[in-house]
Amino acid sequence: MSKNDAKKDFDCVEFKRRAQARIYERIKDLSPAEEIEYFREAAQNGPLGRSWKAIQRRAPARGAAS
Repeated sequence: MSKNDAKKDFDCVEFKRRAQARIYERIKDLSPAEEIEYFREAAQNGPLGRSWKAIQRRAPARGAAS
């Protein structure tokens, strides 16, 4: 049995497409500013929210001189 003959239990591409379709349905009528807020909130409150908040705390303030 080769790698290509193995039965797939999980289709990564299909999973990605479904996730993208769900997100599209949620944001299709939003303005660009509302889309940004949607993704910002999703990042902060999603499964990686704690990591996102830690990154935000370490990042320099926007507009600050380098």
